[in-house]
Amino acid sequence: MSLLDEALALVKIDSLSRNERALADEVEHRLSKVGHLQVSRIENNVVARTVGAHTNRAIVAGHLDTVPGHLEKAGISGSVLTGLGAVDMKGSLAVMLELAKVVPTKQEITWVFYAKEEIARSESGLHEIHGPHPELLEGSVAILCEPTGGSVEAGCQGSIRFSIALRGERAHASRPFTGRNAIHRMGDIVKRIADFEPRVVAVDDIEYVEQLQVVSVDGGIAANVVPDLATMVVNHRVAPDRTLDEAITWFKNYIGDLLEPEDGFRVEDAASPAAPGLHNKQLQELVALTGREPRAKVGWTDVATFVDMGIPATNFGAGDPLLAHHSDERVSLAELETFAAVLRAWLF
Repeated sequence: MSLLDEALALVKIDSLSRNERALADEVEHRLSKVGHLQVSRIENNVVARTVGAHTNRAIVAGHLDTVPGHLEKAGISGSVLTGLGAVDMKGSLAVMLELAKVVPTKQEITWVFYAKEEIARSESGLHEIHGPHPELLEGSVAILCEPTGGSVEAGCQGSIRFSIALRGERAHASRPFTGRNAIHRMGDIVKRIADFEPRVVAVDDIEYVEQLQVVSVDGGIAANVVPDLATMVVNHRVAPDRTLDEAITWFKNYIGDLLEPEDGFRVEDAASPAAPGLHNKQLQELVALTGREPRAKVGWTDVATFVDMGIPATNFGAGDPLLAHHSDERVSLAELETFAAVLRAWLF
């Protein structure tokens, strides 16, 4: 089968987050047939390691899960695969499975297929592996096969989710002057966040652009009641030149004068950014093999998780990242073959 056919077979296996068992079974079945690999299964995560004489070990990782979508749209037309997960990231998983068959001659390799990347970081399959078996994720460098269009996307931005609760005073809607509308109080904060000028930061010559967005709002009791509570969730993408604590302090100061003592404010979730790390010689070699200038990863990825483990890492995979999370994600055979050729040259 061609890489497109291999990828289509993976796309057709439903692997919504927390439902990766069938795909993990398929990956484990395929890898268990490769004689030079030691295969470990932890929950719905599969790790396959070569064990030889080389002192250097590269980790190549990809997640099994997808966001919700419609699998019935999956198919191949000409030389293009379309379907949920084609880009993020079953096209790259197909390449990983193919290259895992090759006996390494340059370095040892650990292939990691992990679950629950698309949901809360605390549930990530990488933590399910690393907790009981940290030795399985030991390595000198790591490649995360997130879609990058065949370029290296260095580091990643951090992600913080804030929850804000604004208080008011309940009243009858016909006599609003006897109360205070909590939803109306949202206006000033929403406007301030909407007026945010993205902060542009260069880290090791890689440019990151921070973002700040209101991503949900909630409030209201009944059609004839002035609401006394309104809540919002704000997402902040943080460049890797500052810590999460610094970013949280900045945001509190940015909206602080619009909050009152009785209002609620808390950090719901926070994932650290990761610096580019392109001073690493092996990652420099990867950049050179792509023949393209590296750029920033604007979202958060598990590159940060590997960096937290002390492993230099970067994002490199097939497919246009702008197509990720669509039911009609599409990746071409040429994109998969180019990704495979570069990864093969770098690994072997």
